[in-house]
Amino acid sequence: MGSLGAILKHPDDLYPLLKLKIAARQAEKQIPREPHWSFCYTMLHKVSRSFAFVIQQLGPDLRNAVCIFYLVLRALDTVEDDTSIATDVKVPILIAFHRHIYDCDWHFSCGTKEYKVLMDQFHHVSTAFLELGKNYQEAIEDITKRMGAGMAEFICKEVETVDDYDEYCHYVAGLVGMGLSKLFHASGSEDLASDYLSNSMGLFLQKTNIIRDYLEDINEIPKSRMFWPRQIWSKYVNKLEDLKYEENSVKAVQCLNDMVTNALMHAEDCLKYMAALRDLAIFRFCAIPQIMAIGTLALCYNNIELFRGVVKMRRGLTAKVIDRTKTMGDVYGAFFDFASMLESKVDKNDPNATKTLSRLEAIQKTCRESGLLNKRKSLLRNGNGYGSTMILILVILFGIMFAYLSANHHNN
Repeated sequence: MGSLGAILKHPDDLYPLLKLKIAARQAEKQIPREPHWSFCYTMLHKVSRSFAFVIQQLGPDLRNAVCIFYLVLRALDTVEDDTSIATDVKVPILIAFHRHIYDCDWHFSCGTKEYKVLMDQFHHVSTAFLELGKNYQEAIEDITKRMGAGMAEFICKEVETVDDYDEYCHYVAGLVGMGLSKLFHASGSEDLASDYLSNSMGLFLQKTNIIRDYLEDINEIPKSRMFWPRQIWSKYVNKLEDLKYEENSVKAVQCLNDMVTNALMHAEDCLKYMAALRDLAIFRFCAIPQIMAIGTLALCYNNIELFRGVVKMRRGLTAKVIDRTKTMGDVYGAFFDFASMLESKVDKNDPNATKTLSRLEAIQKTCRESGLLNKRKSLLRNGNGYGSTMILILVILFGIMFAYLSANHHNN
């Protein structure tokens, strides 16, 4: 839940936060009783945070397929991320992972915390996978095979060029977008989206994560993980880790802005993909993370704090995105607002200012030309102008309802 200070600054966060808390509790109550499915959905809540309940709003068959798809790829990612695994051990596992999902006896101990639990008890995921429809299984196997091969390739080489960067992001995220499009189509709810647009959906999310997680990745023990392409960062510093040092602050911010500008090139493709969706649950499933991505880019842009600690959207704003994303008009509005926020931070002296502004103008133009901007509520402005008395009442009501929910949860 958001902090009291944040709620006092943004009182209209409170209602969406409360709704999100209630929805999360409801999602927990819907966890199936069968041991393997119970494990899968419980683990989903632990490794996907507030987004788990959005998955659970999908239809039953598709929900199960997406849950397993997510956990299979999360497990694959856990193997790739664990820098303590020797390369000669890791590469064969990545390449063969698509076969392991059919083996209910297979597991491999790696990762930490909840990810270690996922890997140690992976047989539950395999058991659930084998209960999915054949079309879902084939889509998951295909993407897992291609992703594992791509990850194995990049274990042995650095991300040197922007083309390498796009290729890496394709393997670890673009393929996810393509796989999800296949699952949506297999469910009978959507037409099969083009690989190009599906890939862009993944790249936009992955590049945002790579930008946001710079400090965590560069400080990884026992070995740094470096995903920012040398072709970009070498224009500003001699070594990628130099960006985190205070004496390089100006160059670090310029490099960051270059990376954000690169990510923005996928935004219009994402809007096109989402505009073609018909099923409301699938639409929300796709739209919420995309809005979170452009919001995160707006926060990261020109922000030296990214090299000092964690930069992320406040929980109340996340709750608003989840609560208010119901139509394509909401998506156009959010993209327009965050593009405008980012535009206001552009320094005309930044080396990439012209390119950044051009990409932002293209996003804003697409949103304006939709004709839907006036049919939504802004995420970035408090709409009701609450006074201090109303804030106090809301906080008290929130406290009462939270206490009631907690008591109710313990009684169950």
